Amino acid sequence: MRHYETLMLFSPEMTGESRQEILANMTAIVERDNGKILVEDDWGMRTLAYPVNKHTRGHYVRLEFLAPGTVVAEMERNLRITDGVYKFLSVKLADTYQEPKES
Repeated sequence: MRHYETLMLFSPEMTGESRQEILANMTAIVERDNGKILVEDDWGMRTLAYPVNKHTRGHYVRLEFLAPGTVVAEMERNLRITDGVYKFLSVKLADTYQEPKES
């Protein structure tokens, strides 16, 4: 399984419940193909470098996960058709994942 990261930008008008529903859907997509969510990092509301859909602020969430490559395509397909998701970016961090060593 490969190590991926997806950063999502949500509308500032979206409720927390709606965001959690979308994140639950993304988690289900990853877990359906025996993937694993490593980190769900909620960055909160941030000021954007330039306006997106006439908004100067947006809510960022970062997902770090292990999954086969087909999962990323399915996640991005779902994000493209989901209302309230302005932008997203998926990046492959590594071909294999190594557990952090504890000292």
